[in-house]
Amino acid sequence: MKRSLSLLPAVILSTSFALAGCQTASVGPDEKLTVGQVQKEIRVGMSGAEVAQVLGSPNVVTTDELRREVWIYDKIATTSANSGYVGGLLTLVFVIPYGYSSSTTQQTLTVIVKFDEQKKVRDFAYHASRF
Repeated sequence: MKRSLSLLPAVILSTSFALAGCQTASVGPDEKLTVGQVQKEIRVGMSGAEVAQVLGSPNVVTTDELRREVWIYDKIATTSANSGYVGGLLTLVFVIPYGYSSSTTQQTLTVIVKFDEQKKVRDFAYHASRF
């Protein structure tokens, strides 16, 4: 019985490596803003309050050459994925894993909303990228 208990640390360690090798993902806090949401919800003639209700607060508020407001939303999301399998050498206490990989993907979304003199949306544009 004592002999099986001496393997317990190795079993716990190998289990923790197996769980660490599972795929995980973490996305930034602004993950709710999507191209589809902009395409579906934003329309010419909307008020600033309606835009803010859909998209939230803009990152930048500025004016154009005619002093009309321009709102800019610039969102970046990072996704990290770790995957692999646990294989390795089992010594008396240590498990040495191999076959582990990880990757990171970044997505950006920039939305520009232009308002007219009555503070209604006159135009909007967006650009999305993934790398």
